[in-house]
Amino acid sequence: MNILICDDDKEILEAITIYLSNEGYAIFKAANGLEALGIVEANEIHLIIMDIMMPKMDGIRATLKLREERNLPIIMLSAKAEETDKILGLNMGADDYITKPFSPLELIARVKSQLRRYTALGSLETKNHRCKTGGLLRAITGNTTRPYPEWRIISVFPRGMRTGSRS
Repeated sequence: MNILICDDDKEILEAITIYLSNEGYAIFKAANGLEALGIVEANEIHLIIMDIMMPKMDGIRATLKLREERNLPIIMLSAKAEETDKILGLNMGADDYITKPFSPLELIARVKSQLRRYTALGSLETKNHRCKTGGLLRAITGNTTRPYPEWRIISVFPRGMRTGSRS
């Protein structure tokens, strides 16, 4: 599993890297939100640990950009410990929020929990759903809706030639 750690504090970045590497995770590092976006675009990232207060692009804006296209776990790790800061982070797309100073063992437990949930349940984008609209049953996969093959067969016949037509 690939984890991206995004924090402008090099000591925190290295400490988290050591703990998560010892757990067997591959680590990618970024010092700001812009770097994080580039890394996510170029690599398969399974979870992000994101600081909020960073230069160039903060963690909130980076999270908003990521949520436009990606559904992966994001854990906010911030010195901002006020209730309103936590609520803002969670409302902007974070799946979890940890305040600094933090327990490395708790962070590892939260990382494992998020990865377990996302891998066991799968992301919403990969699940198939069915929806009945106006008598037409459709399969919905991600953002795309496709009619079932039976509907395509029926739509080939002209209206007057259909059997069982109500018109």
